[in-house]
Amino acid sequence: ALGQRIKCSLCTKVLKKIRTLAGDNPDEAAVTAALKKGCRLLGRVLGKLCHKLLSKYQDQISQGLQDGDTPRDICTAMGICKA
Repeated sequence: ALGQRIKCSLCTKVLKKIRTLAGDNPDEAAVTAALKKGCRLLGRVLGKLCHKLLSKYQDQISQGLQDGDTPRDICTAMGICKA
């Protein structure tokens, strides 16, 4: 369960960062740019994890951010956090 909790908090941390970078009411281009930039800003270890998340869930993350979902909601929808 600990691994799950850590993944969840990493996921929300990553998405908070990306949401900040994307700004309010981001379009898809803004989200995509923020995703790329966000992973770079996280450093090597987290950055790798971030890229892995993105390649698997980019559409879902992008849609969620454009819909104004919270990072926690998006991570839960991706099955990384427990509801």
